[in-house]
Amino acid sequence: MWRYLAGAAGGLLLAGGGVMLWQGQDKGPQLASAPLQAAEPAPLAEPPAATEKTREEKRFGRYDKDKDGKVSREEFLASRRKAYAKLDSNGDGRLSFEEWSAKTSDRFAKADADKSATLTAEEFATTRIARKTTRPAPCVPESEG
Repeated sequence: MWRYLAGAAGGLLLAGGGVMLWQGQDKGPQLASAPLQAAEPAPLAEPPAATEKTREEKRFGRYDKDKDGKVSREEFLASRRKAYAKLDSNGDGRLSFEEWSAKTSDRFAKADADKSATLTAEEFATTRIARKTTRPAPCVPESEG
């Protein structure tokens, strides 16, 4: 019961405040105002672009694991070793064709919905690799282009 009373009191307060605001508005004679002139928008500052040097420094930092300022042969080949180790499923240090093609074989088996060992056009369409969209070309002002 108290909730209803509190809700009604709140509604009355809101309505009363609205009436007071409406009555408080200036109802005097309206002056003809001159049309507003469109202000020139402030030019936006260009965001700082990453230079090739900073990109290359970041790439160098990813390879330089011991942070000695040099990339050793082992550091340079580490990413390839990890990729190789993932493919070498039996860990013998040699890649058989089956190990090398395991991902592709699994993809074929997943796409072959009817298990016929062949792919129809619809099944083949499911093997499409999703590519990232390319970055749009930068806008060139008409005066330059």
